[in-house]
Amino acid sequence: MPLASIPSPSQGVWYLGFVPIRAYALCIVLGVIFAVWLSERRWRARGGQKGTIIDISVPAVIFGLIGGRLYHVITDWQTYFGDRAIKPAYKALFIWEGGLGIWGAIALGGVGVWLACRKRGLSLSAVADTVAPGIAFAQAIGRWGNWFNQELYGGPTTLPWGLEIDQMHGGEPGVLYHPTFLYESIWDLLLGFALLWAGKRFALHHGRLFAVYVAGYTLGRFWIEGLRIDPVGGVDHAVTFLSLRLNQWTSIVVFIGALIYFWATRNKDNEEFVLPAVEREAGGDPAGPDPAHGADQADSDDSATAASVAEDTDDTPDPEVVKADSPDAEVVAPEAVSAQEAPADASEPEAVHAESPEARADEEPAGDDEAVAAQKETPEAVQQEKNSR
Repeated sequence: MPLASIPSPSQGVWYLGFVPIRAYALCIVLGVIFAVWLSERRWRARGGQKGTIIDISVPAVIFGLIGGRLYHVITDWQTYFGDRAIKPAYKALFIWEGGLGIWGAIALGGVGVWLACRKRGLSLSAVADTVAPGIAFAQAIGRWGNWFNQELYGGPTTLPWGLEIDQMHGGEPGVLYHPTFLYESIWDLLLGFALLWAGKRFALHHGRLFAVYVAGYTLGRFWIEGLRIDPVGGVDHAVTFLSLRLNQWTSIVVFIGALIYFWATRNKDNEEFVLPAVEREAGGDPAGPDPAHGADQADSDDSATAASVAEDTDDTPDPEVVKADSPDAEVVAPEAVSAQEAPADASEPEAVHAESPEARADEEPAGDDEAVAAQKETPEAVQQEKNSR
């Protein structure tokens, strides 16, 4: 019996009432949260807007989960389909039971990021470089979900850090296995710190830091995958080609692709946009349209002009005209009323009240014939006409 070993958890799911809390899903969620938090800080340090990475992470996670599951089901299709299937076909949808291929998650997750960047007018390469370290750390955290599920372990070993696997998950009594989940978790953790250092030391932009992440991850995944004994691509054995497992060949192809991209973009120095298109069109001016909204939602000059005109043509009586309602008020000539921007219509109540009976008796306003005729209709004028008769 070995003197030291790593025990596997006795269970990987707990129940909160009737709601299952699965360790596998919890590890993935914690990894995503940490990646988003770190990437948000890096994006803001680069000059981007607060909340951008959080918004982009929504389609990225959704597409990533779908892509990761598709890769797993496609490469392990015999587990769910065919005469030798060991699980019902509908369980291909049971993502909480494990089975997410990082290759599909990154590929389809990248499509989600691309759609979000295109909608906002951001540089995809700038976002990719920003999130690269966070993805590595997220994988380091997420790999512990495999420990709870007792899956993806390596071959037998006598090392003191060997992993115990119970018989229900394919282990044998007294036999320890390589904890490949732990190897990959440590590798991803170191890779994340290396990316943080390389990004500052060499100022890698235009997707080159992301290419370093891809190359670094696939390099580690190649040798770790060689230790695993889980039947990837088959039911009771792994599918191999030239003595290499399927995921090892995938690692080789992706590794070469990352190196080619890194070399091809070595002289690329065009501008990368970290602000949305609306913000750039406004010149980054805080007085410009709110960058959190679309350009069609910003206040236009026409709207501002209309508001100004409405304010100028308000029907509220002028204070000077209202004050003229008192009996002691001076007579305001039509020209003076016009100069004070009073209503142009002489029949308005303000203009009529401005002419008190006493004022009309002493002086007759010059000018408008209609105003004179109206003045002659007053009681005093009628009485004087009778006396003259």
